[in-house]
Amino acid sequence: MDKKTERIIDIHNRLRDGRVIVKSEEAARHNVNDRTIQRDLDDLRAYYTDKAELGKEVIYDRTKKGYVLVEKSRTSLTNSEVLSVCKILLESRSMVKEEMFPIIDKLLHNCVPYEDGKKVAALIANEKFHYLEPHHGKKFVDTLWDIGSAVYEHRLMRIRYQKLKEPDKVMRLIQPVGLMFSEYYFYLTAYICASDETPDVPKRPFPTIYRIDRIAEYKTLDEHFRIPYAERFEEGEFRKRIQFMFGGELRRIKFLYKGLSIEAVLDRLPTAEVIKHDENGWLITAEVYGDGVDMWLRSQGNILEVIEE
Repeated sequence: MDKKTERIIDIHNRLRDGRVIVKSEEAARHNVNDRTIQRDLDDLRAYYTDKAELGKEVIYDRTKKGYVLVEKSRTSLTNSEVLSVCKILLESRSMVKEEMFPIIDKLLHNCVPYEDGKKVAALIANEKFHYLEPHHGKKFVDTLWDIGSAVYEHRLMRIRYQKLKEPDKVMRLIQPVGLMFSEYYFYLTAYICASDETPDVPKRPFPTIYRIDRIAEYKTLDEHFRIPYAERFEEGEFRKRIQFMFGGELRRIKFLYKGLSIEAVLDRLPTAEVIKHDENGWLITAEVYGDGVDMWLRSQGNILEVIEE
């Protein structure tokens, strides 16, 4: 039996006995360096990943400052799940490299064994190399958490916002009610409040949408707001009715679709209902917010005919 096998068996037995494996201590015991012990631990992690029926895993316990063998958590991500999440993150192109890449690296380091992590890294390497950052070039991950906390705690916010195609920034007092992501960007949904700074800004019955990277300044206030449960904002329901994150009043549209893939239409418009289907196509009605849907309707050319709005 070679020294590596003996070493791994020894470490494995100590883990099974409930011992905490500290890399530096194990390296001293076996007269090797820390990286060698790390590779041994990665081999053991891979072993338990392959032997899923054993229901155990080797993890790093921060409180014990070492590696332990525990019952496998059902919430652990599998290799394929980590690969899927990494692919989705890269495809989103939602963050600058300085924020995107550390998230991916942490997923690879903390969620899969070393050898499997190398496979995932290889499968995403080309996309990572050619990754294109959003043109705004701004870091905002910490901002997301601050705003999300204000949403969760129902606290008023004061923001300074750069509107599209307008040189001056505007001040708004808002009730933040949701965070959303759509096509490259994160958004804040909020109700505008009247204030001394903006007395002429009308209060709207529907939420206004702010792109997170265009919020130049923000402050979470101590004042809380209350929205009755029956009138609460539901991101999931709002998502079904919003296109390209263009806000506006709720409206109903009806159109005749003559294309080949009705599934693509139903996926694009989650509230869509097929009223009728015959040789002319599918007659569809849908409930949407604002005018964003008009861009999609026009993009369909002669395979779609708007009946009424």
